[in-house]
Amino acid sequence: MFDQDTKPELARVLSYLSYNLDTFILQSFLYYCIQMNKKILIITRNLPPLVGGMERLNWHIADELSKQNQVSIISHTAAKKLASQNVNFYGVPLSPLPLFLILSFIRAFWICLTQPVDTLFAGSGLTAPIVVILAKIFRKQSVVYIHGLDIGTNNKIYNLCWVPLIRHADQIIANSSPTYELCLKKNIAQSKLSIIHPGVTYPPKPRNENLLQNIKTKYQLHDKKILISVGRLTERKGMNEFIDQCFSRVVNTLPNTVLIIIGDTPNQSLNKNLQSKELILSTAEKHNLTDRIIFTGNIQDDDVLASFYYLADLHVFPVKHIPHDPEGFGMVAIEAAAHGTPTVAFATGGIIDAVKSNYSGFLIKPNNYNQFTDTIINVLQTQNISAQDCQQYAAQFSWQSLNQKLEQAMK
Repeated sequence: MFDQDTKPELARVLSYLSYNLDTFILQSFLYYCIQMNKKILIITRNLPPLVGGMERLNWHIADELSKQNQVSIISHTAAKKLASQNVNFYGVPLSPLPLFLILSFIRAFWICLTQPVDTLFAGSGLTAPIVVILAKIFRKQSVVYIHGLDIGTNNKIYNLCWVPLIRHADQIIANSSPTYELCLKKNIAQSKLSIIHPGVTYPPKPRNENLLQNIKTKYQLHDKKILISVGRLTERKGMNEFIDQCFSRVVNTLPNTVLIIIGDTPNQSLNKNLQSKELILSTAEKHNLTDRIIFTGNIQDDDVLASFYYLADLHVFPVKHIPHDPEGFGMVAIEAAAHGTPTVAFATGGIIDAVKSNYSGFLIKPNNYNQFTDTIINVLQTQNISAQDCQQYAAQFSWQSLNQKLEQAMK
C-alpha cells in the first residue's frame, strides 16, 4: 500500500501523533486531578451540634467535598468535635453574631493570605459577604448556598447589605425551585443560579428490631397509630396550630393515635419566631390531648432517629405559609421517605420539591386544615402510599448525588 520511501516518513508521523496523544491524555488526566482536588474554604455558622436541616446539610457538604478536595472550615468552636476528620477546622465563638462574623472574616483573610485557596464557599447567605469580599480581594471563586430565609426575609438591613453582595458571587446555589424563584425576584442573575437540593443518607440505616421494641415499650407505642413531627419548634413549623386545628379530630376518629414530636426550641436560632413546648402543651391541654403527645427532645443518635421513622405510620409537616419566612426545602420529608414513611404537608416553599404528591405523600393547599386532617385520617386508615414508592423517591436525593452536583457547580 505504501512504497519504501514513504514508510519511514509515515512512521515518524505516527510516532509524533502517538507521543502527542499520550501527552494530551496525560495533561488531561493531570488537569482532571487538579480540578478534582480543589482547595475549598467553607465558612458557615450552621453546623452541629446546632440542630436543624441547614446544620446537617452543611456538615454533609463539607464531608462530601472533602472526599475529592482539600477542605477547610471556619465555624463555631463547638462544631469541631463533630466535624469530618478529613477537613481542617478553624473555630470562632458562636455568639454574639457580630463577633462571629468579624472573627470569621479575619480568620478567612489570614488563610487566603497564607494558604492556597481555590474556592470560598458560604454555607448560607449569612456568611456570603465574607466569601464574596475575600474572593474579590484574592481573585478566587466564590460560591454561596442559599436557603429560603436567606433570600425571602424582609429584614431591611439584610436586604440592603447582604443581598447586593450575594448578587456578586460567582455561583449561587438555591436549595429548591421556590428559593430559585425568590433569587430571581431579588435580581440575582439567572446565569449564576443553579438548584441543588439537600441530601439524605440513602440507603438508610437498617431496621434494628431490638431497638424498635425497646422504643415501643418505653413510650407505650404498641397497637398505636403513630404520627411524628421532626424539626425545630418555630412559628413557621406550625405545630401549635396543627394540634389546635387537626390533631383533636384525628384522635376523635382514631382514638389510638399518638403524636411524637422530635425536636426542641432552638436556643441559638437567628429566627426569633419560636414556639415553646409549654405553648404546645397548653394547647394540647385545652383539647385534652396531653396524654397523646410525646416530646423526645432533639435526638442525636442516628439509630434512634431512624427507628422513630420506621415506627411512624405518617410524618406530619404542617408548615405555615409565611412569605417573609419561607420553608427553604424540607429535608425531614426526604428523610422520612428514605425510611418508607410518607409525609402529609402544606404545599408551601421548598416542600413542593421534597414531597411528590400521591407518591411519597400528599401536598395540601396552605391553611386548609380540614383537608390536612381528612388526608391524615385517610392515610392512617388505608395506608395508600407504599414504603417502596417513598424510598424510590428519596433515592434521588442521596448525599452522593449532592456531591456530584456540587463538583459540577464549582467547575
